[in-house]
Amino acid sequence: NLVLCSKGIPQTMATLGLESFLDEAGCKLVFYLHRVARGVSLSTTCLLSGFQAIKLCPSISRWMDLRIRSPKCIVLCCFLCWVLHFMVNIPIARYVTGPMNSKNMSVEKVYRYCSSHLSETVFSVTAVIFLFIDGLCLALIVWSSDSMVLVLHRHKQRVQHIRSSRLSPRTSHETRATHTILILVSMFVSFHALASILSYWITQIHNPSQWLRSISVLVASGFPT
Repeated sequence: NLVLCSKGIPQTMATLGLESFLDEAGCKLVFYLHRVARGVSLSTTCLLSGFQAIKLCPSISRWMDLRIRSPKCIVLCCFLCWVLHFMVNIPIARYVTGPMNSKNMSVEKVYRYCSSHLSETVFSVTAVIFLFIDGLCLALIVWSSDSMVLVLHRHKQRVQHIRSSRLSPRTSHETRATHTILILVSMFVSFHALASILSYWITQIHNPSQWLRSISVLVASGFPT
């Protein structure tokens, strides 16, 4: 919800032709909340996949399974995710300004209602860092999901002879769970990967077209929607 509100509403207002509806403080707040919310959403989804994989995979030691599944550990991990992204995105709030103070059009390529005084070099380096963090989280999500799918497949093979004796035509629980995991992970990874690529591409283009900006916003809002 925070991702959608912090990006979708201002972008919709800008598309409808409203100009300069945010001052410098508003631009800083919108950009900062969007980056924090997006990062926390990605990190907590990564944690969720990890917790599920640990719960299902028998290869992980029992003491780790009990410790990491405790409510205190889960709450602590979520709290650290918020703190991490509050700290990492401080430069966003520092360098974003209102539309009238634009010294560089890098950020205005994505958000027409705000600007930034980041140089092209610093902005590109920051974009690469965020891309690396996103790629790491997505890779962990894919790895943990693959682990769960593998465990479910092995379990299905072990109990196949029991179910075959019942002659049940229904789809097994393992198959339904595998399909659910694959669909959710495919959607999540596809939307986030494509959104990151489009955002970085827009920052590297001198004058991106309006349809490219609109597609970037639509893709970035796809999975939260």
